[in-house]
Amino acid sequence: MNINQITRTLLGRTPSIMGHEQFIKFAVLLPLVEVNNEVHILFEVRSLTMRRQPGEVCFPGGRIEKGEDPQKAAVRETSEELGIQESEIIDVFPLDYMVSAFGTIIYPFAGRISDRSKIIPNEAEVGEVFTVPLSFFKKNQPDSYKINFQVEPEDGFPFDLIIGGENYNWQTRKMDEYFYRANGKVIWGLTAKVLTHFIELMENQSSKE
Repeated sequence: MNINQITRTLLGRTPSIMGHEQFIKFAVLLPLVEVNNEVHILFEVRSLTMRRQPGEVCFPGGRIEKGEDPQKAAVRETSEELGIQESEIIDVFPLDYMVSAFGTIIYPFAGRISDRSKIIPNEAEVGEVFTVPLSFFKKNQPDSYKINFQVEPEDGFPFDLIIGGENYNWQTRKMDEYFYRANGKVIWGLTAKVLTHFIELMENQSSKE
């Protein structure tokens, strides 16, 4: 391969996330509903029979199927979990997506459920649903804690091939973990991250008006 062939290969290429083919991709929806003419955010409590994270507070969402658009996945999962028609989920907009250190990409969206009275939670996945006024999160900041990640090379790692060997100065990273308390529930993890991001977007917009 000569330099011209390399140039033609790279010409017009759209960059993506390196190694994204190996990442597991999820989509979630932050649902907005109106309660007594006030904007609320709707949350699910995962069924206690779920294999992963039973009893935790979350937004509707799940794994993106092969060839499926992230927004379509978020709407589909919300429809399945809340027992509503996809047509009841309107004004869906993308939030910033996240690439985690655990080999996943999460695509969050915010959207409006036009008629919350039609919600019939899927009991196999959802233990209960509840709503919290958007104003509550604007007035109450989350508690924030750090999680430290440590590097642990596997047995047989070729330390002899790197300068510093077993004393190599690995870069470690920290991650903020947020906790909200509302309606007697604890909101944390991915749900709290998406929520915090959404509230920041709303606050930034309010400051411009």
